[in-house]
Amino acid sequence: MITIIAEKPSVARQISRVVDAMQRKVGYYGGNGYCVTWAFGHLVQLAMPEAYGVTGFRRESLPIIPGEFQLVSRKDAKGKEDDGVKEQMQVIKNLFDHSESIIVATDAGREGELIFRYLYQYLGCHVPFMRLWISSLTDKAIKKGLDNLRDGHGYDRLYAAAKSRSEADWLVGINATQALTIAAGKGTYSLGRVQTPTLAMVCRRFLENKNFKPTQFWQMHFTTEGDGGAVKFLSADRWEDKNKAEALFQQLKGNKSVVITKVECKEKTEEPPLLYDLTTLQKDANVKYGLTAEQTLSIAQKLYEAKVITYPRTSSRYIPDDVFDEIPSLLRTLEDSEQWGALSMTIDKPNRRSVDASKVTDHHALLITGEKMQYPSNDDKKIYNLIVARMLEAFSDKCEKQQTTVTAEVEGVPFVVKGTVIKKAGWRFIQNEETDSDRLPNWKEGQELPVTGWGLAEGKTKPKPILTEAALLGEMETCGKDIGDAEVSEALKECGIGTPATRANIIETLINREYIIRLNKQLIPTEKGLFIYDLLKDKQITDVAMTGRWEQTLARIERGEYNAKDFRKSIEDYTGSIVHELLSLEDKFEHSGIGIPCPKCGKGTMQFYKKVVKCDNPACDCHVFREKAGKELTDAQLKDLLTEGRTGLIKGFKSKQGNSFDAVVRLNDQFETEFSFPERKKSVKKPLSRK
Repeated sequence: MITIIAEKPSVARQISRVVDAMQRKVGYYGGNGYCVTWAFGHLVQLAMPEAYGVTGFRRESLPIIPGEFQLVSRKDAKGKEDDGVKEQMQVIKNLFDHSESIIVATDAGREGELIFRYLYQYLGCHVPFMRLWISSLTDKAIKKGLDNLRDGHGYDRLYAAAKSRSEADWLVGINATQALTIAAGKGTYSLGRVQTPTLAMVCRRFLENKNFKPTQFWQMHFTTEGDGGAVKFLSADRWEDKNKAEALFQQLKGNKSVVITKVECKEKTEEPPLLYDLTTLQKDANVKYGLTAEQTLSIAQKLYEAKVITYPRTSSRYIPDDVFDEIPSLLRTLEDSEQWGALSMTIDKPNRRSVDASKVTDHHALLITGEKMQYPSNDDKKIYNLIVARMLEAFSDKCEKQQTTVTAEVEGVPFVVKGTVIKKAGWRFIQNEETDSDRLPNWKEGQELPVTGWGLAEGKTKPKPILTEAALLGEMETCGKDIGDAEVSEALKECGIGTPATRANIIETLINREYIIRLNKQLIPTEKGLFIYDLLKDKQITDVAMTGRWEQTLARIERGEYNAKDFRKSIEDYTGSIVHELLSLEDKFEHSGIGIPCPKCGKGTMQFYKKVVKCDNPACDCHVFREKAGKELTDAQLKDLLTEGRTGLIKGFKSKQGNSFDAVVRLNDQFETEFSFPERKKSVKKPLSRK
């Protein structure tokens, strides 16, 4: 028997149909020598600190660096066992145990590989496995993939990169969150390897925008008659001195005509845009339709599972030659489309700009498959049509333009107007982007033009806009570098933070943590987010460039160019460094010292926080948590505990069974708290009086 494991039930159902294993069982499909089962995403995850004997948030426990990470079955939000997960894992274990071989059909990428490998390791499985590596879920692609299965261990480097990313996120996230929370003494401050630098990007741009001091300037213009109406010439210079600008304007406005001093025409060719990867699709969907990155990813995944587009979690905008050979037949599948049919037939010889096998990563760029959508929603249509339009643009001809710049000098002051003529629309014809609205008359040098009006306009410099989701995705892609050139931006992608598949989740995490909010299309930091940024802006954990270098290193691990153990060591060293930095931020948080000397070291003073009282001597670890058995100790009770070594009798504690009890809290010889139960006085029975 061969077991095929997919990432989710819907994909397993499609594969089972192709291999003729359609007998529905509990947790799998069977038939024809196959059993096709599924995960529900990550069924197995890295264990939390409690698995390594670390309970609570304690300074002396940091940094938490497991010698060997332990795996556990996925828990729910409250840390409890998920019954559905346990049942499905038992199904998978039984199938694996009775299989001759396994075919791995989880999503063909870093996370899909990790989902299977963690499960395989957790179950202690040793059955040989092969890899199904496909870029679409059409029957044709699945059959071709099954006919060309690859050695599962050929993806060991991909797994090493995925495992390294997972462990790095655990080390940084767990330790940074605990360190800052301990420093604060109250509340919980969630930090992460990628989420915190991303928060810094949002906050930095927001503050730059809000603190921007606009500069006033003045600019002159004059108008003349063109072939189709008025044409406005703007002064090449702007003036920040109002008096100087007004004086010059008064001098020039008496001119009733001007002479053209220069006419410069340039032929410009615009290459078609590259095909979509996930990030560029998310950016366009956000700009055009206001869809969030998470919504776009969800819709694209749905379209992929419906077999109408190729694998969406791709970071490449290129395709290899063998896929390019199929483009003419793909274009023909659009001929019956009312919206795209006529446009698809305008492409006789597809443009090869998006063809470069060396730039194809795990998967090629997004394409349609030629399958028809069944009952699509409006949002489904929007995303599908974006992909179709970009595909048609990418394979269309270049756009050819003639750009004209006309200069006229007035008493030594140059005035300029620019115009464009589309000579060949090319790819811009697909979405009717070509325009001749700024076509200029056929003016010549030395020609005199009548002036129909003069003006002096006041303007102000503008700040960079607050980040939208589309703009943030672009910033994450290039490590915050302001890149206007698309090709340079493409080259810098490997330096970005996060991956196309994870960036949407990072943004949602920041929103769920209440660090940022969406306001229309803008991403606005909350007071909590700004506080965290102000606290950490000069600390290592907000260093975007460093996070980008880590992503580069993970890509190198995947290519076999870097050792995963060396990466782990560097992350461990970094973790120790940021823990020290974050713990040193205690004095940035509000807390009170009542002047009580530390009962343990005698050198420090006990500082009172919302959830804990602790010694301010860095060499001392004395601390007392306020909450004991469901009851919060008052400042007065804590003062008694620290000065007298015990409190008075406190009523209303709750046992684990929910029973109420009364007790004294005292410090033992190790300066740890424990309960003391005073002996109850025995009641003396009075003798019955005799009458």
